[in-house]
Amino acid sequence: MNTKVTIAGVELKNPVMTASGTFGSGAEYSEFYDLGALGAVVTKGVANVPWPGNPTPRIAETRSGMLNAIGLQNPGIDVFVKRDIPFLKQYDTKIIVNVCGKSEEDYCEVVERLAEEPVDLLEINVSCPNVKEGGIAFGQDPKALQHITEQVKKRAKQPVIMKLSPNVTDITVMAKAAEAGGADALSMINTLTGMKIDINRRTFALANKTGGMSGPAVKPVAVRMVYQAANAVKIPIIGMGGITNADDALEFILAGATAVSVGTANFANPYAAKEVAEGIEAYMKKYQVEDIKDLVGAVR
Repeated sequence: MNTKVTIAGVELKNPVMTASGTFGSGAEYSEFYDLGALGAVVTKGVANVPWPGNPTPRIAETRSGMLNAIGLQNPGIDVFVKRDIPFLKQYDTKIIVNVCGKSEEDYCEVVERLAEEPVDLLEINVSCPNVKEGGIAFGQDPKALQHITEQVKKRAKQPVIMKLSPNVTDITVMAKAAEAGGADALSMINTLTGMKIDINRRTFALANKTGGMSGPAVKPVAVRMVYQAANAVKIPIIGMGGITNADDALEFILAGATAVSVGTANFANPYAAKEVAEGIEAYMKKYQVEDIKDLVGAVR
């Protein structure tokens, strides 16, 4: 029984990874299980300089999920290279670095710094507000998305995954723009923009007013978008959005995802990603599926 999948020439032992921002760089979760159980660990967003993030409160619970407005708080590339990469190299898993920035130069600086580092893939978070374009995210304008993809690809030594925002009119337009820019793979979806109001305090639950909604509530939207994108592009897709168990993950795979990321579920159950990997294997045994690739996009 083969659970291995390949993304842009990089072979993963199984199709399960963590979603950026929900797993740190793995240190906290390594106390629960061997990170080598996962196909890859996707790090928290890394910028060229430390980012303080947004003011608090920055997290609010919702029905079937949560809102977050962390603002990509991170210690910056220098600390990441010195501290987090050596930690992750201890484990038999692939390392995917999530890269964030507020301008084209920010992204390119991080990508160039990572060129000689022992990491396997780069995931580019294009949901950051583009300061030069008046705050619209790179991932909401197909021309901007294609351009930033081209610029990152010129400088990257590792394969490039573009992480798509769902906050667009037509996800296939964005998927095609990333592919046209040279993306090696797509990861999708990032969070949906949401809001919560505290009726007793008569104010916003988040200091930022809006936040990214994640968790089980977004899964049907995410599965639909993965299916649409898988039928629009030829590059592999990493599916995410509300995966809490193997059944959820298999929906994404059957819709066309080559691999999956487990995110918000990690907060409620630190074993979630490992259990998803084990559950996929159990499903394959139950239905006598010899190769995971036979399931990818099997629903047309």
